[in-house]
Amino acid sequence: MSVKAFKLVSAVEREMLMGDKNYINIECIECCGKNLYIGTNDCFIYHFLLDEKVSTAGKISFAATKQLHKYLGLKKPVSELKAASALTRLLVLCDNTITLVNMINLEPVPTGARIKGAVTFTLNENPVSGDPFCVEVCIISVKRRTIQMFMVFEDRVQIVKEVFTPEQPCAVAVDGHYLCLALTTQYIILNYNTGVSQDLFPYCSDEKRPIVKRIGRQEFLLAGPGGLGMFATVDGISQRAPVHWSENVIGAALCFPYVVALDDEFITVHSMLDQQQKQTLPFKEGHILQDFEGKVIVATNKGVYILVPLPLEKQIQDLLASHRVEEALVLAKGARRNIPKEKFQVMYKRILQQAGFIQFAQLQFLEAKELFR
Repeated sequence: MSVKAFKLVSAVEREMLMGDKNYINIECIECCGKNLYIGTNDCFIYHFLLDEKVSTAGKISFAATKQLHKYLGLKKPVSELKAASALTRLLVLCDNTITLVNMINLEPVPTGARIKGAVTFTLNENPVSGDPFCVEVCIISVKRRTIQMFMVFEDRVQIVKEVFTPEQPCAVAVDGHYLCLALTTQYIILNYNTGVSQDLFPYCSDEKRPIVKRIGRQEFLLAGPGGLGMFATVDGISQRAPVHWSENVIGAALCFPYVVALDDEFITVHSMLDQQQKQTLPFKEGHILQDFEGKVIVATNKGVYILVPLPLEKQIQDLLASHRVEEALVLAKGARRNIPKEKFQVMYKRILQQAGFIQFAQLQFLEAKELFR
């Protein structure tokens, strides 16, 4: 049964990006605060400011204002963008090279600092160095079966570690010293400090795209066999039941308490609290789904959209209105971490009371008594 958890809202229309140039495609996106960056197949970076507007009826819309765009001078697509806001730097992967550019004017740093030989890269969101003016970057190297760790400063980069993997890696996420890797035939957890690795489960990267995503401290979300979204900790165990995706998931994102997945035709929303599918949104030609500081963004080749979450209280009230008491209570308990304690207690008491009246009206007196208590 469905819950209206998210609403799809357009953020950047195709005309703003490409006008009448049909050959331009969106390759990657990055969002940091109000700053939205888009990398394209013709080697441009576009910078927009996103303004969220709320109408008197409570309807949310986004106004994107183009700041500037910059040509990187190559005939290659911009394949990845990551913001390091503490350094006011944007890390740009193009033609196997990561360049540092200024987040405001998109100019390369004067020292020309760059990382060469990168197939793909990710940032360590749980860094081990403790230096606030440095970001830790992990790359899958063009060298076979090699991962490299770098420290990136405002105007220089420094290699920290090179690690060899049992098979060719094709996707990576990092937490502290732990790497969660999709290899050719399996997922593994690897501690790059000690070299100790642990197999998770088999997976064939030739058949479909692996997904490796850090979703919290020492926990990852992976696209497993049989269309399952699997959770794994750095100890190689799963503390949550898997969610059932379609076989051809392209991307996944987390917006607690929901896991959002994208395939060829739909965006699906599953609850992490009871693993049930809660919402399905038709979405054709999507190829990017990412979350940035709690903001979930999806993109086609031509446009960018934001999945706006409906307030949890509204979702709980909708569930109660359709007499789905169990689901409402599960969601209410799960909302505890998103709502200040005093506000939560007042809200939770009211929800228990409403749920009690619903059970009472259905002559479920014992259940109602427990809820009233």
